[in-house]
Amino acid sequence: MAYKVSFISLGCAKNQVNCEQMMALVSAAGHTIQIEPEGADVVVVNTCGFLASACEEAIEHILETAELKRAGLVGKILVTGCMAQRYREDVLRELPEVDGILGTGSYDRIAEAIAEVMAKGARPCYMGDIHTANQGGERILSTPPWYAWLRIAEGCDNRCAYCVIPSIRGRYRSRPMADLLDEAAELADAGVQELIVIAQDITRYGIDLTGRRQLAELLRELCKLDFHWIRLHYLYPSDITDELIDVIAGESKIVPYLDIPVQHCNDNILKSMRRRDTKASLTAILRKLRARIPGLVLRTSIITGLPGEGDAEFEELCEFLREQKIERAGVFPYSPEEGTAAASMPRPDTETAKRRAELAVDVQSDIIDGYNEAALGTVREVLCEGFDRQAQRFYGRSYAESPDIDGRIWFTSGRDIPPGTFVCVRLTDTMDGELVGEEERNLS
Repeated sequence: MAYKVSFISLGCAKNQVNCEQMMALVSAAGHTIQIEPEGADVVVVNTCGFLASACEEAIEHILETAELKRAGLVGKILVTGCMAQRYREDVLRELPEVDGILGTGSYDRIAEAIAEVMAKGARPCYMGDIHTANQGGERILSTPPWYAWLRIAEGCDNRCAYCVIPSIRGRYRSRPMADLLDEAAELADAGVQELIVIAQDITRYGIDLTGRRQLAELLRELCKLDFHWIRLHYLYPSDITDELIDVIAGESKIVPYLDIPVQHCNDNILKSMRRRDTKASLTAILRKLRARIPGLVLRTSIITGLPGEGDAEFEELCEFLREQKIERAGVFPYSPEEGTAAASMPRPDTETAKRRAELAVDVQSDIIDGYNEAALGTVREVLCEGFDRQAQRFYGRSYAESPDIDGRIWFTSGRDIPPGTFVCVRLTDTMDGELVGEEERNLS
């Protein structure tokens, strides 16, 4: 029997890829995918469980869906993803509104779970092996048609002391290169203009398959396909090789934008958090990247209030940010996560961690303001993503803005510009930390 199924996907892009794969499986089983949960026979809430705050967000969505269920607007609720994997027993015990769960090793059983919960009224609980779960398969893209994610690996072997990912997603497993190239070719044929290469750590790609890093080789092959931009997310700093830098610098399709989470810069904190970097090694790799990749924009993530961080260590972190002038940074107060080594270490209190995060954001705001001011008067290639009627401006992104996390470029034009079109924009002003400009059509 066919049912109407709605999906709510939370968390990161990697989670979104899992949701796209589940949608394809559900559609192949003969069910109808609908956007809004109201009226659905089954609502699938695909959860993040990386941080306590992400779990709280997931529970809020589940409870909101449960209200629709009580009102007769939703049939059944299935919970999938990282929170289901991490807190299986808690979900089943504390959320009686949930009709079944699938862990991160069982995404491929979504159609089976829907059939079971609808036909039998059972409460399925599928928790497959997270170390061997299938990574490939068809997808129904949930992003705008001009960009898509390519997940090249699953899991993580870094085992940072504060992180639960290895226990949720399993050990690091690279996808075979041939499979990736086939999937990328399908995306290119579908009209995707911007391919975003993702994994927990893309720099490790290939080591588990061949014993050597293969990201540079993979990128060379991807650049042969019909993409306009290729963007790279989550490179571990100590694994960035000279060969990889040469490919990034030499391939015109690879945008000079790198997401390199550093988390902190103090040597003692980095060591206790099981990071393989030191302040000196971080400084050296960032300097090398800027020297060899023209126009490079860096994104990173920073954690304040980690175990061992006092006032001196925090000021060292702020000074590091000022010196390196990393253009984009997500700053997060430390959250002690159950089951991690860092959770039992002495640390600043939560309010101190939050206050320091706010101060670090202030430092970062000055950096981005300086970056934006320096960009004024230049011309950027911008991928138009829409028109805002209230602002009476088009909006889009240049190479320096990754979707959903880095803001937009706003611009005017004397013509209608379809979303997904690349245009040249002369940057003339700033607005609330974002760049503003006008289309430049007479470039010589």
